[in-house]
Parts: sequence; structure tokens; C-alpha cells
Amino acid sequence: MSKSFFLSKTYFIIGLVLSFASIQAQSPKGKLFIIGGGNRSDTLMTHLLSISKLQAKDYIVVLPMSSEEPDSAFIYFKDQMKRLTSNPIVMLNFDKKTANNQKWTDSLRNAKLIFISGGDQTRFMNVVKNTPIKTAIHQAYQNGSTISGTSAGAAVMCENMITGNQKLDSIYSATFDNIRHNNLEITEGLGLIKDVIIDQHFLKRSRYNRLLSALVEFPTHVGIGIDESTAIIVRNKNIEITGESEVIVVKKPKGIQKFDKNNLISIESLEMSIYKSGQKFKI
Repeated sequence: MSKSFFLSKTYFIIGLVLSFASIQAQSPKGKLFIIGGGNRSDTLMTHLLSISKLQAKDYIVVLPMSSEEPDSAFIYFKDQMKRLTSNPIVMLNFDKKTANNQKWTDSLRNAKLIFISGGDQTRFMNVVKNTPIKTAIHQAYQNGSTISGTSAGAAVMCENMITGNQKLDSIYSATFDNIRHNNLEITEGLGLIKDVIIDQHFLKRSRYNRLLSALVEFPTHVGIGIDESTAIIVRNKNIEITGESEVIVVKKPKGIQKFDKNNLISIESLEMSIYKSGQKFKI
């Protein structure tokens, strides 16, 4: 490798990092529409369209990289949305080879609405992490676009993302049957919402243990459990609930103790709230 090539590549990486840091420092003009998975009613998706304020020239981008069957995830979304809007809907199924495709990332950056499908949030971040894709999503959000996601697409919104895996148990379980410290695997997400950990399918799959485990590891964060067919709308620090079920919020744990035997924990107290459609709170 030549010295000039090495330096140019180094400068490019530094520039990308500085650009990303600058983007994150600004207050975003856009909104997040974070769905807890499950059925997405036409009413819920019409609400998504209404807050996105699409003009005739605007288009929607679907990012299906979480899904094992990205084409099916796209078709399912498109078939529903075609009934609700005449705006173009396109799929950008990035992979490692296309992550640096400037034409694709420019299209992503200029989308008025970006939708991230369900599936496996780790699969999504393995494609997006440390790439221009992540930068383009942040730029779109900063410039006023709405970023939406369901299930895995909800989990990736956070800076500290729940993967669903247990470090102390090699067998995956959709519902944690315990609360233990140093058990929940958390990795880097998109970081569109700070100091918050989101869990999805929350009431349907009884994921209280998982969210409480996350709060033990990140006690200054707010834990938000979004049930199926339900979404939170994030406008900076203001959050509104919409949909058919409820959202659970846990925060401010006090008196956390961690015990060596079996990694058990205790919490003296914490705050817990339950919200339904139309209600609001701040983070």
C-alpha cells in the first residue's frame, strides 16, 4: 500500500468521524416513529404518514437488512402503504459491498421517510455500523425526515441496543425468565435516541425481566417497553404514544446491589409508568 493511498484513506476516515460527531451534536429536526412489532394497522401507518408530512416529490425508503427475507419484508410494507399513499416506495437492501455506494446513501439521506424492518437487530447493525449508511440516516433525521422501525427496527434506534441474547445462557429465549446482572447482551445501535433502552413486543412477550436487567446495567437510562401494534413518537425529548396497546416506562432505580452468587441483583425502588395512546411524557 502506498503512503499517499494510506494517508488519503486515513483522512477520509477522520473526516467521516468528524462529520458524524457534528451531526450528533445538533438537535434533530426530524421525528422517530418506533413500533413495538406485531400487526401494523392502517390507522397506525396513516399516523406515521401524517407526522412525516410527505410532499408529492418525496419518497419512502425501506431498509430490510434485519430480515432473513428482505424482499418479503419490503413487499409486505409496500403492499400496505400503497393503499395509504401515492408517494414512491423503494428498497435499499445494503450489504457490505454496497455500504459505500454513494448513489444509494445519497438516496437514503434525501428520503423523507425511512422505515427499518423487523428481524434481527444485530444483523442490521452488522451491515450499518461504522459506514456511510449510519451517517446518512443521521443526516436525514437531522434534516427533518422521519425515521421509523418495528421490532428489531425499534431496538436499533438506541445508542445501547438490546440484542436479545443472554450472556449467561447460550440458548436464546424470547422471554427472559430471570433478572441477573452481566447477563443481558447490549451492543452499539444507531444512537438516534440517547440515554434510552427500548424493548419491543413488550406486554405480549412479558419482557419486564429483560428491561429491568438493562436498567441495572444502565441505571441512568430510561427503559421503554413498547407493546405490539403500538408506537412511540419521539420529538427530541418529547414522547407521545399511539396505537392499540400500552407503553411501559421504568427509570431511576435506587439501591442497586449485585451479588456474586448466580449474578442475582436487588433494587430498593424504581419509578414505573404505564401510558396509552394519546398520552405523552418527557425523557
